[in-house]
Amino acid sequence: MALKENIQTLLAQVDQMKATSAEELESLRIKYLSKKGEITTLFNEFRTVPNDQKRELGQMLNQLRQQTETRINELKEQFEAKKAEAERLDLTRTPDPIALGTRHPLSLVREEIEDIFSRIGFTIAQGPEVEDDKHVYGMLNFAPEHPARDMQDTFFVEKEIGVQKPTDILLRSHTSSVQTRVMTSQKPPIRVLCPGRVYRNEAISARAHCFFHQVEGLYIDKNVSFADLREALLYFSKEMFGPETKIRLRPSYFPFTEPSAEMDISCNICGGTGCSFCKGTGWVEILGCGMVDPNVLEACGIDSKEYSGYAFGMGVERITNLKYRVKDLRLFSENDVRFLRQFEAC
Repeated sequence: MALKENIQTLLAQVDQMKATSAEELESLRIKYLSKKGEITTLFNEFRTVPNDQKRELGQMLNQLRQQTETRINELKEQFEAKKAEAERLDLTRTPDPIALGTRHPLSLVREEIEDIFSRIGFTIAQGPEVEDDKHVYGMLNFAPEHPARDMQDTFFVEKEIGVQKPTDILLRSHTSSVQTRVMTSQKPPIRVLCPGRVYRNEAISARAHCFFHQVEGLYIDKNVSFADLREALLYFSKEMFGPETKIRLRPSYFPFTEPSAEMDISCNICGGTGCSFCKGTGWVEILGCGMVDPNVLEACGIDSKEYSGYAFGMGVERITNLKYRVKDLRLFSENDVRFLRQFEAC
């Protein structure tokens, strides 16, 4: 009965089988299950046992082999699970939890504006923030004595450090300078949207800042009318603020458009019934617009007798205030994470 005792010994060993590495587990598999392993040796001995013992010992041998294979597979699965878990870990990360960032509200609103106008054919145009007087004012029909050219409104850049003298290099005060660059480099039809940061020499307060963001649009082609402008702005307003939004256009004045208008939308906070935000009027002004002045077209090399166009411009901060009711412009540039975390779901 030596064979029976050997089988029972191996069964006990298999029950206690452990391995600390995949290499150690492979050594155990070879020890017990290979062609020269201990279980194979027992099967060879089984051929010599008497016939009356073969049934009992055969069942025990089969049980030993199945139990050994099962135990080795269990240990193998454990090692594979640990390996997969280790591969998922980023060992370069700090042990301290890292809070996820969020999109800035101005970026969210600017991209939404761009997306709305891209659906009606507008493409994005970019230009330099440090510009010259020609593209910012001269080609846009600003008279030489226009107050916007004064130091109180515009940041001028000195050509030479420490030299105080007039200069025509400045920080752009509106993204209309991108429009003039597009008009002088492209032939109509032109349909562009010009987003970007602009600078003005203003005192910083809850309602004003020395830098802010604009999105301006320009469309030039044959037979463009004021009705086209109104429909484009109505479409934008309904997409941005909701299908119930109404608009109204009030006559205004801009050097680069004629006729010019300021556009109001029905207050999206009170629904037009009147509240403190709209000062009880039910309307909130959001942008300026108008038909491109023929003098601007001619200054940019476009025949004003053949082509016409419209332009509009809005402040991204203004639109963001309306969407998210942010009353203090300074919050947009202070990088206060408590403020920014409010937009994690946006």
